[in-house]
Amino acid sequence: MEKNEMKHLLDRAKETQKNAYSPYSKFSVGAALLAKNGKIYVGCNVENSSFTPTCCAERVAVFSAVAYGQREFSAIAIVGDTTPCMPCGVCRQVLSEFCDNSMPIIFEGKDGEPQSISLGELLPHSFKL
Repeated sequence: MEKNEMKHLLDRAKETQKNAYSPYSKFSVGAALLAKNGKIYVGCNVENSSFTPTCCAERVAVFSAVAYGQREFSAIAIVGDTTPCMPCGVCRQVLSEFCDNSMPIIFEGKDGEPQSISLGELLPHSFKL
């Protein structure tokens, strides 16, 4: 994936991060998921005072895409209040349901430049039925 494409996804994730609802953790996250058809689905974290129903930005993006019939994805960009911001274990497993291990997870490096790591590097032994 080209650097300008990665920057575009990161920018979309940053825009969406502004909509995060995180009154408890004060940690806002935005995600931009690129479907193989070129459409981008975004998500932000949405917390709940009961904590268990809280949903991460990555899962919101995936679930939104699935609700619109998408099942194949090319990349996801994630931004948070810290750099780098990586998906939690649950989000890694959800991504592995729909994405192959080579899918890039895009994040900002400490220098502000886009970087990526593969899903397989983050979750080398995902659970599969």
